Amino acid sequence: MIFALLALLTATTRLEVIPSQTSEVPAHDWRYFEIDLQQRPALVEAEFAVESGSQRIRMALLRRDELQRLREESPAGVLELTEAARAGSLRHQVPEPGDYAIVLDNRSEDRPATVRFNVWLDFAEPAGPGAEQLSPGRRLGVVLLSCAWFFGVAIFSVRRLCRAVTR
Repeated sequence: MIFALLALLTATTRLEVIPSQTSEVPAHDWRYFEIDLQQRPALVEAEFAVESGSQRIRMALLRRDELQRLREESPAGVLELTEAARAGSLRHQVPEPGDYAIVLDNRSEDRPATVRFNVWLDFAEPAGPGAEQLSPGRRLGVVLLSCAWFFGVAIFSVRRLCRAVTR
């Protein structure tokens, strides 16, 4: 009974689809790794770190059918893209099942790179819309309305207290 309870508590919705793997990415070239996501939508999380060579690698998540455009040097429809750096990570909620790919891009450098990367899928249901901030105009409006309400209540209270004291 206790074992079953512990198994339920430690159950995870996160699956490592590409465990820590090293890849050689030639200069002025890119490499891709397939992600078959046929079950249901998921959050794709990936990270990379350059171990040697080039210092500016980019990682991208795209649909597998966009790889042909990338091969032809045409603009490809990228779902998520990191900045060119020595290390980075990306997170993207994939809206529908399908075939996807993670691309390690070294096209802007003259040296090959050895890159270590991992990819996970998280099948947990999204928690809903993320936290958002109000626009500066709305924030100012909320502050002004709050101050007006506070000072209105304060003035009303002082007037009532002064009337009660003078009687």
